[in-house]
Amino acid sequence: MIRVPYTSQLFEENDRFVALCPELNVSSFGDTPADALSALQEVVALFLEECQRLGTLEVVLEEAGYHYDAATQGWIPRQPVQVNWLEVSFA
Repeated sequence: MIRVPYTSQLFEENDRFVALCPELNVSSFGDTPADALSALQEVVALFLEECQRLGTLEVVLEEAGYHYDAATQGWIPRQPVQVNWLEVSFA
């Protein structure tokens, strides 16, 4: 069993909800937040299963910032030291 934790971000766009997994740059949508999150779980699982089938899972996860932890036998996403909301203005 391969374990890959990930985060989800939920957005409302045009009367629908979009669920995004920023670590893997994978998203899905639904009519409700629960539908969007459920669809995201399915899409992430299918994406990672296909990567495994193609033999690219380790490369994809490492490029996404994950590292394998042998002690827990799972993939660990990179953890931010700090999160900032910044803004830039330009003409």
